[in-house]
Amino acid sequence: MKREKEQPLYMISVVARMLRVHPQTLRMYEREGFVHPTRTGRQRLYSEEDVDRLGLVIRLTREMGVNKAGVDIILRMRERIERLQHEMFSMMEHMEEDFRDDFERRVRRMFGAMAGDDQERQ
Repeated sequence: MKREKEQPLYMISVVARMLRVHPQTLRMYEREGFVHPTRTGRQRLYSEEDVDRLGLVIRLTREMGVNKAGVDIILRMRERIERLQHEMFSMMEHMEEDFRDDFERRVRRMFGAMAGDDQERQ
């Protein structure tokens, strides 16, 4: 099952109103490869993720004056950073598991040694 933000929900007219752009602008961004809405027949359906991405594209082009090539580079870099972050978090989880296992082994060994000392005293 797709994540909630990936569910195709909005028709092009709704997204155009949400982002205050003409539907033709959204079609152009699709042609440029900035977004890939789901298609059901001839109808485009955009997800929350698509709307967020389009919002970023609009901010970059209108507010910051970034050209299409720059937008493409920024989007690719952003995706790469997200992948690297995901890999880093995954590695950290494994490291935490290893650290936890090592700590538990040491504690067991320490308490085992203490239990042995107690038995020698008796």
